[in-house]
Amino acid sequence: QVQLQESGPGLVKPSQTLSLTCTVSGGSITTNYYYWTWIRQPPGKGLEWMGAIAYSGSTYYSPSLKSRTSISSDTSKNQFTLQLSSVTPADTAVYYCARFVLKFVTGSSGTYYYRFADYWGQGTQVTVSS
Repeated sequence: QVQLQESGPGLVKPSQTLSLTCTVSGGSITTNYYYWTWIRQPPGKGLEWMGAIAYSGSTYYSPSLKSRTSISSDTSKNQFTLQLSSVTPADTAVYYCARFVLKFVTGSSGTYYYRFADYWGQGTQVTVSS
């Protein structure tokens, strides 16, 4: 059983830094081929992939958010965090943490790679307002 739980303030003032933590239970964030991921959904809009930290500690970011996004982890606590600086009301959204898994299949034609989310947190509402 793997569970992910987001936590952090639900209200952030413009220009401040949004900080969220995802606590993982039932599995280690260092297990091979898992990517610990932040996704958000503004009201009335679709899901937006923000970035991830891999089992190895490598980080990956959406180009549109890279300049003000930082994802880190604390392996001793089995947690990973999101920091989004200089927030505006456009950053108001439900924020999710999720686990993506990398799978690969080999055959006579070669090796094929696939990634998909198999576990999600329930999401947490963050509102940016003064």
